[in-house]
Amino acid sequence: MEAYLDHAASTPARPEVIDAMVPWLADHPGNPSGAHKSAREARRAIDDVRDLVAELVGGDPGDVVFTSGGTEADNLAVDGVLGATGGVAVCSAAEHPAVLEPVQESGGIIAPTDKAGRVDLAALAEILDSVDDVALVSVMLANNETGVINPVAEAAALVAEKSPAAVVHTDAVQATAWVDLAAYCAGVHLISLTGHKIGGPKGAGALVVKKGTPLRPVLRGGGQERERRSGTQNVPAIAGLGAALRLAMDERAALTARVGALRDRLETGLLSAVENTICSLPTGTERTPLVAHLCFGGVASESLLFLLEQDGIAASAASSCASGAQEPSHVLAAMGVDRQVAEGALRLSLGWTTTEAEVDHALEVIPPAVARLREYA
Repeated sequence: MEAYLDHAASTPARPEVIDAMVPWLADHPGNPSGAHKSAREARRAIDDVRDLVAELVGGDPGDVVFTSGGTEADNLAVDGVLGATGGVAVCSAAEHPAVLEPVQESGGIIAPTDKAGRVDLAALAEILDSVDDVALVSVMLANNETGVINPVAEAAALVAEKSPAAVVHTDAVQATAWVDLAAYCAGVHLISLTGHKIGGPKGAGALVVKKGTPLRPVLRGGGQERERRSGTQNVPAIAGLGAALRLAMDERAALTARVGALRDRLETGLLSAVENTICSLPTGTERTPLVAHLCFGGVASESLLFLLEQDGIAASAASSCASGAQEPSHVLAAMGVDRQVAEGALRLSLGWTTTEAEVDHALEVIPPAVARLREYA
């Protein structure tokens, strides 16, 4: 059998999402910027989703800027604020590269994390005290590799106290399906979202830009999205994003409970069945139900993923290949995980399609695969 355990990378589209998209692909050709009936229908469709995003985050529909996904939303948040202010950007060391790289390229400051990969608030406070022209602080809500929840509201309050002119951004891409964004993002000025992590389509996302937030557009042209992001809106994808968001809001409690139980069973089963295995997050750490992140001692994650794929398991490792050499994840490095331990990292991520049978299959396949690799190490 096959087990798709890579929902943190991309989640299969919900049937309701596909149904919401098809009419805008087949029957409604209008450009939302036009004036005729077909154009007005398209504009009404995306404005309905704008209202939904505003409801999700506790904002105003006018705050919502549709993008091609989370990466563009993150880039627009960092580059847009810095382009408008000329100040300094700060982010945590465990951010997604879509935030981390533009901050580094701008000469910004990287704040350390604690052992769980959460931004170190004391260190952030020291940075804010020592730098006069901080324009942006970015702290992701849920980490894409481990699922850990960051203290975003606390970070926002700290920024408001010490650098009141600065704005706060959070990448909420991996958190949308699992937590109440309005509650967890209190005091935040910019929020990045995407569709394909919640059963929506690839190529649809949004950046929520609270009123008064300085933002210079990165894409210029026709002046769409109130001149904050030019380009004809992708109406079918935005309609799909809206359907996915509505389902996420309506089913959050039930999905969180079901997927959390599956994640716990998978994680507990592997920890008990495979010696010299650790859970990457300390016990009791607040996290989403999305990820079981484990490190298998004496195993190279690349080799493990190859064996798992042969048995129908789709998963991922929190690592990248640089100059032909396996390098540990920057997230695990920020957490202080030993390099040798990090080389055996495995991210198993679950979602709306995950079943008990898939978890059973993973529990059956992974222990002997690890044993096989250790035997030949």
